[in-house]
Amino acid sequence: METSSITSHKITRISGEGAEILDDQLAVEEPLEIQIAFQSAGRSERKSISVTMRTPGNDRELAAGFLFTEGIIHSKSQIDGIAHSPFDENRVIVTFSAGFEPQIGSLERNFYTTSSCGVCGKASIDAIKTRSAYANANEGLILKKELLYRLVGQIVQHQSTFETTGGLHASALFDVSGQFLMLREDVGRHNALDKIIGTALLADQLPLDKNILLLSGRASFELIQKAAMAGIRIVAAIGAPSSLAVQLAEESGITLVGFLKNDKFNIYTGHHRIQ
Repeated sequence: METSSITSHKITRISGEGAEILDDQLAVEEPLEIQIAFQSAGRSERKSISVTMRTPGNDRELAAGFLFTEGIIHSKSQIDGIAHSPFDENRVIVTFSAGFEPQIGSLERNFYTTSSCGVCGKASIDAIKTRSAYANANEGLILKKELLYRLVGQIVQHQSTFETTGGLHASALFDVSGQFLMLREDVGRHNALDKIIGTALLADQLPLDKNILLLSGRASFELIQKAAMAGIRIVAAIGAPSSLAVQLAEESGITLVGFLKNDKFNIYTGHHRIQ
């Protein structure tokens, strides 16, 4: 069973009225080791792929999304099962289907990823980039600007753990009418998005080319890369994009919106999709 995403800690709060002892709510941050199990040359193999610092919850989806956005797997059919280790709730084992042997030699990732970095540990610049199977998905998607304005209030409404702790990032998915579909939270912004994509992968809902992705913070390179892998064509962020995120969004045909508020936003790439 996955542990709680919130923990309590006693603090001393200082104010103009003096000091008081209170219980404060903190977002849990714990390591998750992702292992893969498969058959190679007639032998059973098991390898550790990554250790990521994450907030417990949706660990199966996180593992599936990570493997997909890293290009290690390409479809749900390549997964036979995902389960927590019976000995360690912070270890997830992904068993691959019979006959599927992953090509992991080119990944060359160290076995540790911080909660803030989804590409730390890569051995080369070439290893950072992954190729999407959905590069030409749904080029005809058009949205009205008013629809984007409505998304801000919805992410605040659904981001429950952030309201309690103030310490998590969120990724939210909407349909093209602005209808809320799902939200995932995590101390790592890349983990929150992997949880979204992993959920869609396991439900056979990829590509997400008829959806809008909303990010609670800034838009970084790794988030745009993961969005591209899932076929997402419109990404809106409450915060700013980085220069490399803008470059990758342009190359990937993604409409990238930043500084989204209730009444204004900036369009950095893919201007033609916003009326």
